[in-house]
Amino acid sequence: MQISPRQIQGLSDREANRRRAAGQGNDTPLQTSRTYWDILRRNVFTFINGAYFFLSLVLIALGRASDVLVLAVVVLLNVVINLIQEIRAKQKLDRIALITRPKASVIRDGQEHGIDPGEIVVGDVLVVRPGDQIVVDGSIVEGAMSADESLLTGESDQISKRVNDPVYSGSFCVSGTACYEAEKVGAESLASKMTAEAREFRRVQTPLQRQTNLMIRLLLGVAIVLGLITGLRMILGVTPVTAGVQDLAVIVGLVPIGLYFMITLSYALGSVRLAEQSALVQQSNAIESISNVDVMCLDKTGTLTTNRIDLQTVYPVGIDRDKLEKTLADYAASVSTSNKTNDAIIAALPGNKRSVKLEVPFGSAHKWSAIAFGNSEAPAFTDTTGMYVLGAPEILGSAMSLDTTLQTYIRESADLGLRVLLFAHSPTIENRHDESGVPILPPDLQPLGILRFGDELRSDAKSTLSRFQEAGIGIKVISGDNPATVAALAKQAGLSNDIIAVSGQDLAEMDDAVFIQTAEESTIFGRVTPEQKARLVKSLQSRNHYVAMMGDGVNDVPSLKQANVGVAMESGSQATRGAADIVLLQDTFSALPKIFLEGQRIQNGVAD
Repeated sequence: MQISPRQIQGLSDREANRRRAAGQGNDTPLQTSRTYWDILRRNVFTFINGAYFFLSLVLIALGRASDVLVLAVVVLLNVVINLIQEIRAKQKLDRIALITRPKASVIRDGQEHGIDPGEIVVGDVLVVRPGDQIVVDGSIVEGAMSADESLLTGESDQISKRVNDPVYSGSFCVSGTACYEAEKVGAESLASKMTAEAREFRRVQTPLQRQTNLMIRLLLGVAIVLGLITGLRMILGVTPVTAGVQDLAVIVGLVPIGLYFMITLSYALGSVRLAEQSALVQQSNAIESISNVDVMCLDKTGTLTTNRIDLQTVYPVGIDRDKLEKTLADYAASVSTSNKTNDAIIAALPGNKRSVKLEVPFGSAHKWSAIAFGNSEAPAFTDTTGMYVLGAPEILGSAMSLDTTLQTYIRESADLGLRVLLFAHSPTIENRHDESGVPILPPDLQPLGILRFGDELRSDAKSTLSRFQEAGIGIKVISGDNPATVAALAKQAGLSNDIIAVSGQDLAEMDDAVFIQTAEESTIFGRVTPEQKARLVKSLQSRNHYVAMMGDGVNDVPSLKQANVGVAMESGSQATRGAADIVLLQDTFSALPKIFLEGQRIQNGVAD
């Protein structure tokens, strides 16, 4: 059903301004990560800088101003290098967020306008079409659509939305057209609440940094003890003042002032090298940190996969395969509206766009689409006219007879987590609707074929995971999708065939000891909640694993924060990019092994 925004009046501009003044506006600043003040504060007020400040006071008291100058230069360079690297990373993320910031279509005074999401107020009526992002929480007031909520839930299944159904900010309209009323805006929206902890920045010290800090603490302690002894000897007259001052200067020199600077410089140079590989390092120490990783946790949707689907199988039913594929190809090329399914057919079966006599667009309410080609445009059946219908098996199956073999094939495909569509033909060309305006299937449908779709694996996923496995790094795939779906995709990505899959429901019934053991032994985790993802990471850490978490959705933020290293995709949510230590620009999954090698180079360089 098509939406005519003019049927809805919406708020007036005056009322919208009044509500904004009353604090009912979607006032969400474009903040991707830390503020400049946070970056400055966390780089200046550190333990190392505090220790160096204490040493400076001691040197000043000893009259060694020249040594203080050297120390000040080292500290200043250390701070400046970190500031430059982290501020550049922040500015890059800010630009990405600005470019990818969605626009909203709102109806006011009966007219549709394009506005910035920050101008939306409670009560606004917004229009969404295929590809549009839902920018505030609300409920459908007219029309119907299919929504992709994978960035929120991790589940790649499309959710049907009809009148009065809720919609959430951060989700996308896949197909259909609908109007929804804004109900929760700003900090009250679901996405904002889910990402609240992402705004709480955390700095994780790497093993190398902890070892360096420990060494500096020990040497500083030794220097203080020796200094007190020397000072006491000077007071008692055992040691001459001149000799005592020289001894104290030597003792201060025990603290390796240049070591931390060398590590910082190595991090900065590594960040520059990785930027050339399309990897943005937010936390400079993350380069070295990832080289310590022995378990890599991956989200499936949008991370291991491309967030697109591909056509895996075309199963002919009483028809020649070539004719079926030709018909499907022309069908997909000729429809007026695009969606993931149609794009997958076009990618697998390129066809010709033909004239269309009648079209019923896909809609969430009826879950099918149909086309009647022009009289001279029957694509593969020169002796066949009528309508070609593509839709959900449970809908089309109710209007035709499917034998046991087909029903079993459809059921087994669904059990594997594949998306199944039925392609059928009716000799009758008609466009009928029920009382609520929902299209009615044409009569005398006959099945022509069954289509199976699966998530599209990233082209570099298999080789990247193989390199990590060769390096002895364990791989865990954690997803909101069906465990069987995740397991099948993991095998496709090259993980071993003896993988163990566990569902979130099973995890919820486990006590802490069993949960930790399961996290250690299992490979695939499906239908898990964001809280369970974070708990899995924490459980692995309790077994002394150094864990990296890679994700792209809002639902991945808690686990990214819990992990020793958080990695996000550029195409992921704004909150996920802000919470991550490393962002893979252009979604370059293959950059991960290069980051790993760069970290090892830094570790080896310092050790040598």
